[in-house]
Formats: sequence, structure tokens, C-alpha cells
Amino acid sequence: MPEIPAGDLADAVRQLRRASVLVVGDAMLDRYVYGRVQRVSPEAPVPVIAVEREVAMPGGAGNVVRNLTALGAAVAFVSVVGDDQAGSDLTGLIGGQPNVEPWLLVQGGRATTTKTRFIAAGQQLLRADHEQSSPIHERLAERMVRIAADAVAATTVMVLSDYQKGVLAGDTCQRLIAAARAAGRRVVVDPKGNDYSRYAGADLITPNRAELAQATGTKLPTEEAIVAAATSLREKHGFGAVLVTRSEDGMTLVDAAGVRHFPAEAPEVHDVSGAGDTVVSVVAAGLAAGLAAPLAARLANIAAGIVVGKIGTAVARESDLLEALTPERGALRKVMGRAQAVEQVERWRRRGWRIGFTNGCFDLLHPGHVHLLEQARGWCDRLVVGLNTDASVKRLKGASRPIQGEAARAAVLASLASVDCVTLFDEDTPVELIRQLRPEVLVKGADYTVSQVVGGDLIGEWGGVVRLAELLPGQSTTATVAKIKG
Repeated sequence: MPEIPAGDLADAVRQLRRASVLVVGDAMLDRYVYGRVQRVSPEAPVPVIAVEREVAMPGGAGNVVRNLTALGAAVAFVSVVGDDQAGSDLTGLIGGQPNVEPWLLVQGGRATTTKTRFIAAGQQLLRADHEQSSPIHERLAERMVRIAADAVAATTVMVLSDYQKGVLAGDTCQRLIAAARAAGRRVVVDPKGNDYSRYAGADLITPNRAELAQATGTKLPTEEAIVAAATSLREKHGFGAVLVTRSEDGMTLVDAAGVRHFPAEAPEVHDVSGAGDTVVSVVAAGLAAGLAAPLAARLANIAAGIVVGKIGTAVARESDLLEALTPERGALRKVMGRAQAVEQVERWRRRGWRIGFTNGCFDLLHPGHVHLLEQARGWCDRLVVGLNTDASVKRLKGASRPIQGEAARAAVLASLASVDCVTLFDEDTPVELIRQLRPEVLVKGADYTVSQVVGGDLIGEWGGVVRLAELLPGQSTTATVAKIKG
């Protein structure tokens, strides 16, 4: 396949935000319990995890929704949850996603699928699953199909995210595919099991290598064997295309135009959780935005390389894809949105690096700022700078400030060797940003006392420390502005 210029790929990434996608499938709740392991239990030869924090997010088909919204796409979501606390939590998380129209039906007496992962020092110690995979009630399935048949007309592509947890059991997939066909819509399937006749007529399916082997009953030791199996599956069930994800070997697309191989794009692998959801999301968004299947697959391959380099069930945002396509941006790569900064900090922490944090307006950067930042960097392995937005600066400093806009201030900070990440916050204080980043070192100037440092009490909760940097006499933004004004 001819190489596509990065500029054309970047334009294709921006088109993904125009997509409208209907997702139908098994919604799950992913819980992550983070903590420290410092001893072995006296009751049994197992580690004792001292829990520090817990995070919950949509999983399964819910993670497909999460990936689509991260790209800016509009999503309608149809699924079933149980009448339990996990179902209520999942409904709230889905409803909190931007650009989502949720249709989460409730089945009485059913357990919402929940996966709880226990993590310490960046390693997963244990996963506990709570689920009920029997088919949903027949009348509930009929109602779900009716809702999906109505919703598909308002979207461009239907995604069937099958985790074999009962939502897409029986003939439900065929009924949904028929509804999409009647509306003139395309269907993308993330399949499971060995009976792919359930997905017959889909436009594109995305099995991984193991799933393809299971579906065809063959071993797949070579690239040729993978192509042969995908071709057989495509012809047998009338699929428009088969996109095989092959882990460290990349992806292979088999369609009417032939075979295309995409080498893996991941520079390093931290966690493969949810990578398949990212692939189906980007492909579906690409097709919905009018991209050709090979181009959508290329973007999906890049996105998969991004998410496996993150911790936990992650997503690839538009900004992540654009950054991967334009690495020449240099220092500006250090400027990150909050979610991106949190993910970057988790990657650094997984490597055992000590995270430092400081914050300020940094309007008219002067030697005093540089001196403080160099001290801060000396107390940690990676330094994150929280930068007040323009609106925040005006509230704190008055209508005449800032002198430089937030983009310029962020760019100047990012150019310093002592700074590893710059992220903006719009609040009057950085306390929420500190809570999300959980740095080990919090740095402010010596014109504060430790008790006055915002976030100092939080730092103590997870064993961090507040450090006060010495100041250069006569160096301040106020003094600099006064000199400029004469």
C-alpha cells in the first residue's frame, strides 16, 4: 500500500469528529484498585495491597463508546445492565460522556458485568470478575432491537461489540444487521466465539489472531495462513472486509481489493487492555466519516499503538493521533490536556520515577521562575507545571493580566529543559489537578510556608512532601511589569 503523507493522515484524523455511530453490545464496568504492596499476608502466601485509590470507567461496549467520544464522534448506545449498584454506576458514567445518547435498559435480577483489577507498582496483581452471561430476556432483546432500528437511521455506522455476555445472544445480531441494511447503514463487528454466521453480511469484522484461529478451526503460524483464514471467513459469511489485529505484528486487512498489511506502530507496550475496542472505534468512526477502509484501518493501527503504551483501559484522542503523526513539534509535545497529563504521569510512575509538581501564572518568564523550576526538577525525576488559564489569571490578577496568552506562556515553559509537562487549569487553585496527578513532590517558592501551600494536605495523604524553593531577590513578574512601565 502506498505511503500516505502525514498531512493527509492528519486531515483524516480531524474528519473523525464528524462521525455518528450507533453502538450495540455488552456494557461492563471496569474498576481499578491501586495501592502499595509492602508485605505478605500472615494468613496465606499472598501480597497485602494497601489501597490508595479506586477508579471506575465503562468497559466492553461502553469502552467503545468512550473511545468514540474521545475522537469527538457523536454516539448512540444501546445495551442492558442489571438492577444493581454496578449498573447504576455504569449508567452514570455513560451518561457523563460527551455527545452520547444512551439507551441502557435494565433487567431485574441480572448482575451487571464488573471486572475489578488490583494494581500495585504498575503491575496487575489480580482480576476479579462478577458477571452473568446468560442471554437477556427475550422481550428485553426485542425492545433493544426496536430501539436500535430507530436509532440507526440517525447515525451512519452500526457497531456490534460482542463480549458474549448475553446482550447479543441468539439471532439478535442478524436482526440488528437486517435493520441496518434496511436503513442503508454499514455494520462493523467486534466478534467473539466460533460461530461467525451470526454476523453474516457485516461490512467489516475485527477479530484478533486467536479469535480468527478459533472461528476457522485452524492454526495461524504465518502471515499467509492468516490471509487464507480471513479470506475463507469473508467468502463464507459475506463480509465486506476482515481486519485481523495481530498484536506486535500489526494488522492485516482483507477485502475485495486484496490484502494490506500494517506494521505495528507501538513504541512500547504497557497494557493491551481495551486495544480491540480502540481498533473497532477508530475503524467505525473512519467509515462513518467517509474514509476508505484501508485509511480507516491505518488510523486504527496508529491508535492501537497509542493505547497499548498507556496504563489500564485507555483511549486514543484526536490530540494523541495528531501528535503521533507530527512528532516534529518538539517542545510543544510537552503541553498536554489534563487527561493526557494524568496518563503521562501514570506511565512515568510505572517506570519508578518520582513526580514533581509546581504551578503558577508564569506571565513574563524571568530568572526567578527559571531558578525555581530548576530547583523543583532537582527534587524529582519528572516535573509537571500546572499553568493558570487566561481566565484564571484575570480573576486572580485583574483585567490587565495576563500580558501573554496561555498558549505563549505554555510554549515558553515547555521549551525549558527543567520542565517535562505543562498542563493548564481553569480553577482558581490547582487542588483538583494535584488530586488527579498525585505527585510525590509539591514545590512552591519560599515566600510561602508549608502550611500555606495549596494541596499540601493532599500530598501528605499519599506520602508525598512539600518543598520550598529559594527565591532570587528582586525577581518577580510584578517588578518586571513595573520596570516595563517605567
